[in-house]
Amino acid sequence: MQLSYTQKQEFYQNGFVKVPGVVPQIMIDAAVRAINSSLGKGIDPAQLPIYQSRSFCPELQREGVIVDLLNKTPALALAESLIGVNKIQPVGAGQIALRFPTLQDPPSPPRPHLDGMYTPTNGVPAGTIQNFTMLLGITLSDVTTTYAGNLAVWPGTHHIYEQYFREQGPEALLNGMPPVEIPEPVQVTAKAGDIVLAHYELAHGVAQNVSPHPRFAIYFRLYHVDHAKHGHETMSDIWREWEGMTGIVPN
Repeated sequence: MQLSYTQKQEFYQNGFVKVPGVVPQIMIDAAVRAINSSLGKGIDPAQLPIYQSRSFCPELQREGVIVDLLNKTPALALAESLIGVNKIQPVGAGQIALRFPTLQDPPSPPRPHLDGMYTPTNGVPAGTIQNFTMLLGITLSDVTTTYAGNLAVWPGTHHIYEQYFREQGPEALLNGMPPVEIPEPVQVTAKAGDIVLAHYELAHGVAQNVSPHPRFAIYFRLYHVDHAKHGHETMSDIWREWEGMTGIVPN
C-alpha cells in the first residue's frame, strides 16, 4: 500500500492523514484481548500518571501482538511511502494508549503539545528534546464521536512551528510550547483498524473521554535511519527526513 498523491498533498498541508481499514480485525482482537487480560490483573493507582504519559501494560509493549500491528501490516509500507523505503529505523515497541471515561461534564478542551518535551512522568530527561520523525497511531476501538478520547490535532501547525524554530532555534522548545497563534483543533474520528500518520512537529493532544467506553490505541514513534545525525536540525527543516514527499514539498 502507498499513499496517493492527493493523500500526500493533504499530509503536506495539514500535517496528518487518516487511512481507513489498514489493520485486520483478527490482529485488533488479539491486541485488545492481551490488553484486557493485563488490565484484569489490576492497575496500581500510583502508577497511573506514568501509564498515561508513557504506556499502559508496559509488559506488552515489545510483544508481537503489539509491534506486529505495525511491522506485519500495510501500516509500515504507508509510513515508508512518506519517509522512504528502508528509511525507517526498526521499531521494537509501541505505546499502549488508553483513555478511560471521565464523569467531568462538560469536558475540558484538549491541549496541544509536541512529544519529546520533559514532564515529571514521561521519562524524558529535563533539559533535553527527544524529537523524532513520524507519529503513527493505530485505532483499536471505534471513536465515532468527539470527546471520546480522540486524538486531537491542530492542522498546519507543523509549518507554523518550523518558522518559529527557524527564528528562535529548536532549543526554544525547552521553554515550553511556542507562544504563537494556532488554529482550532480537530478531533479525529476513526474505526478500529484505521491508522493516522502525523508529522512529529504537528501539535496534537487527546480529548477527554465522556463516552461510555474506554478508547484503545497504539502509538509508534518512527525515526528516520539518519535521525541521530540530523537531530534537532529537522525541527527547522521539517521535510529533511521525508524522501517520499519529493514532488509534493515546494523547492
